[in-house]
Amino acid sequence: MAEASYDFVIIGGGVAGLVVATRLSEDPSQRVIVLEAGQDHSSDTRVKTPGFYPVLLGSELDWGFQSEAQPNLNGRSILLHQGKALGGSSAINAHVFVPPTKDLIDAWGALGNDGWNWDTFKKYFAKAYTSPSVASAAELGVSGWASKNDLAQGPLKASFSGNSSHPVRKAWIDSFSQLGHVAEHDPFLGASTGAFTCLSSIDPATRERSYAASAYYQPVKDRENLKILTGAVAEKILFDRSDANAKAKGVRYTLNGTTHEVLSTKEVIIAAGALQSPKLLEISGIGNANLLQSHGIELVKDLPAVGENLQDHPLCSISFEAVDEVDTLDALVRQEPEAIGPAMQEYATTQTGLLSSVGVYSYAYLPILDPQGKDLVKQMLLQNQPPPGNQPEMARAQAYYEVAEQALLDSGTASAAYLAILAQHNVAPPVPGKHISIGLMLSQALSRGSVHIRSKDIGAAPVIDPNYLSNPLDLEVMAQHMRYIETIASTGAFSDLLKKPLKHLDPDSRLVDVESAKKYLQSHVISMWHLGGTCAMLPQEKGGVVDSKLKVYGIDKLRVVDSSAVPLISTANLQATVYAFAERAADLIKQEYGLN
Repeated sequence: MAEASYDFVIIGGGVAGLVVATRLSEDPSQRVIVLEAGQDHSSDTRVKTPGFYPVLLGSELDWGFQSEAQPNLNGRSILLHQGKALGGSSAINAHVFVPPTKDLIDAWGALGNDGWNWDTFKKYFAKAYTSPSVASAAELGVSGWASKNDLAQGPLKASFSGNSSHPVRKAWIDSFSQLGHVAEHDPFLGASTGAFTCLSSIDPATRERSYAASAYYQPVKDRENLKILTGAVAEKILFDRSDANAKAKGVRYTLNGTTHEVLSTKEVIIAAGALQSPKLLEISGIGNANLLQSHGIELVKDLPAVGENLQDHPLCSISFEAVDEVDTLDALVRQEPEAIGPAMQEYATTQTGLLSSVGVYSYAYLPILDPQGKDLVKQMLLQNQPPPGNQPEMARAQAYYEVAEQALLDSGTASAAYLAILAQHNVAPPVPGKHISIGLMLSQALSRGSVHIRSKDIGAAPVIDPNYLSNPLDLEVMAQHMRYIETIASTGAFSDLLKKPLKHLDPDSRLVDVESAKKYLQSHVISMWHLGGTCAMLPQEKGGVVDSKLKVYGIDKLRVVDSSAVPLISTANLQATVYAFAERAADLIKQEYGLN
């Protein structure tokens, strides 16, 4: 069993792991090693080509997790895609790069995390990505922005991907303008509510995927003080238990069938993701004492909140038939050879065409707009208050309830995110014709799930129970928002892209009332794979796992820096938030050790 020593040992080479590794290794005096279970797929055409994103799901780049059967989704088990590659999920995601709202980040502080608010956090977005130049503001639907985040000059290259002249962008903005809900400026300057044209993590120069491996690691891969081990599976955190608090001293891992240990002189940093970071903590002896005992694991620290508080964005969509003149990606969804061949040739030659994006250009963050619906939600808030109590899990539930209550009753706070998709969505098998879909994700779900070890075998997938729509408020709020999709589809320029009268691909998506919307949701909700919260940054008395410096309670020299530590997941897609979260984590670590 060979041993080596580094200042920092990072478990996980996804977004958070590579961001932190890149920033810590900026100081040449610090030796940093990253253990990543997947391989480096930087040269893989499937990764680089935006339109090939769907073929990565279920491939060797995907952990391919699955939830337990979900009682509130008609007993369905939900696929939960997570990246197994250098770059993590940023290597296989759908490229959507959108910020959280200002009030959501401020809620992190309100939950008890001192120093975490929008004013502190916003600079880390600018540190993470580069804002693209805009040549055709009117076509892109950004001409109405009063200001743009031109200070963003980070490693990740963002763009308004795909065909800049596609009419959907301007039509979306024009229709929401008619409805009175358009973002006044670049949402990265502090979004609240309204429609906007969204960025993608696609390099505007190469028109290839820009992700953690290409943007952060590749430019610095020759640093002598930075080592990346791919195919390295972390098996256990090693501890020195000679003092009152156990101290992380290294990691045991396997590589090519051989077991190794690597020691840390400063810290072990966990960045294995929302599903695997709690799994690693539990296998290493940190978690609920009763659970660990049942699996024969020696207890290092009784921390019952590990693996609890699992959050995700449930997604549902309605697909409409599009007019013949509009370009959609339906032929790719159907995997038609006569479409795929020319698309591959066009992309290889000019980096344009069907494969240059995934057809998601437009977003909107909105509150419930129907007054009666809002009144009903207000009543349900009173009826569904969490039970009082001093136990950490009760205090946590109450804290989250208060944040959600404020958001749901505030007409200036978004409770859902809408997006336009240039294809039929979540249809099996795919059908003929052209379609545009409107998707809806619930921004601030109150339902909470869990992820825990199935056994002490590191190779066993964890037991994942997101508990979707278990809180009645979530089903009500999502149903109210689903009914607004018909209004969007029937309004102004956006409606001109759809056949008249509106032709729903699925007859069940004609939502005549809230009850039909609820029934449709239970049959059609899927995951957005925006998983977080399972090692939450919260006060320990509120069921937290890490403190506001991201240090694990009761364990020295151990931090968690990925989405599992995010206390409340983003308003919409999580990618941009995790980049910024990891940038701040790196700064916190540098400050503690006085690093350059």
